[in-house]
Amino acid sequence: MASETANALGELSRSHFVLGKLLEDLIRDAGGPGFFWQVGVLAACLGLAWPLAREVVRRLEARYASSSFSLRLAAVSLERAVFPLFGWLLVLAARYALAPFVSVSVLRLALVPLFGITSLYVAFYVLRRVLSGNGQLHGMLVLVEKVLTTVVWIGMALYVLGVLADVIAWMQSVRFSIGGKQDVSLANTLLAMVWILLTVLAAMWFGSWLEDRLMRSASLDANLKVVLTRIAKALLLLVSLLLSLSLVGIDLTVLSVFGGALGVGLGLGLQKIASNYISGFIILLDRSVKLGDQITVDKYTGIVSQIRTRYTVVRNGDGETLVPNEQLVAQPVQNHSFSGTNVRVATRVQADYGADPEMVITLLQDCVRDLPRVLPDPAPAAFLVMFADSGIEYEVAVNIADPQNGKLGVQSAMNRAIWRTFREQGISIPYPQREMRVLNPVPSAPPGG
Repeated sequence: MASETANALGELSRSHFVLGKLLEDLIRDAGGPGFFWQVGVLAACLGLAWPLAREVVRRLEARYASSSFSLRLAAVSLERAVFPLFGWLLVLAARYALAPFVSVSVLRLALVPLFGITSLYVAFYVLRRVLSGNGQLHGMLVLVEKVLTTVVWIGMALYVLGVLADVIAWMQSVRFSIGGKQDVSLANTLLAMVWILLTVLAAMWFGSWLEDRLMRSASLDANLKVVLTRIAKALLLLVSLLLSLSLVGIDLTVLSVFGGALGVGLGLGLQKIASNYISGFIILLDRSVKLGDQITVDKYTGIVSQIRTRYTVVRNGDGETLVPNEQLVAQPVQNHSFSGTNVRVATRVQADYGADPEMVITLLQDCVRDLPRVLPDPAPAAFLVMFADSGIEYEVAVNIADPQNGKLGVQSAMNRAIWRTFREQGISIPYPQREMRVLNPVPSAPPGG
């Protein structure tokens, strides 16, 4: 495989050597009548490509107008690729049509940036479809696009200047061994990186398509959808990596060294990461915590909005808390909506001993019944909790169906309603009173000592 790659690169080098005379041919034709004919043909091709591109862009904008963020972001790159694509196709047709009659050095040179820019924007389209889901990985996406732009423009410059063949020959001459078993060149290494990038992007794209299909399935549980999506993406990435290495002729047995090092790392330094990763799958499979559940773990209470590989996102009124998955498995977790979507909200209050308990219980139930967000079924319930030192303690509880909006607002409304009702009915809320008695007082000293 290595020899075949070398032969292919040799053929590529020879073709680049021929095409490397673009500038020489352009300088030779400059000033002649054929040069101006070529410039006119080039301008006509680009002028014809513009209205064609505008029509296609208009249809693309209408198609992606109501799409998600990632699709709209990717569509921008696809729209920018339309004009250079039409220009490249028209200039390519003109080049082969005029080649038997006149020199086509200008058209040959124009094909290079048109093809390079088209390829660049198509690559941006693929990258944005894969890496920009829900607006995430934006920084990584910008970095990859900048690196890719730099590489493409450097490649086009080397191609036009005719030194690309020398660069390829130099990369073939730089060789090193992998694992002490296989000798590879720098050219093969870069080719392997390209294959890895292409296969990984293809795997991620197929994984995104599979995730979209699974998430739209009505017959699968939400947790099972997440599990299947993660397993499929992990397998696709592994297969793409192994396939890309095989395509460039790298012996996969050299990866045994890295596999052993990875195992040692997991056993020593990555214990917590491995534990959180496995705990995430356990949570998804046993369905103890599901998306949308309201939970309390440690001192954090909120709605489960995401279950990621390493952590679970718990959202409440103060923001979002990232709870490690291991904590949800190893520690007690209070799932307020485990058996249903309704959540109980309760508050306690004391009334003096002079108030009739039956009347107080009825007043508590009635004053919170019509509050916003309180469900009529099950109806609010009040209880006599205990006989305290200063008064009788009661508890009133209601149920709400939207715990994701928080419980503090409901508790505040309940407390205000109880305060107003007690004042209207003349029921006092007792508070502790302290009385100090001085036994055997010390006589004060007479004036003057």
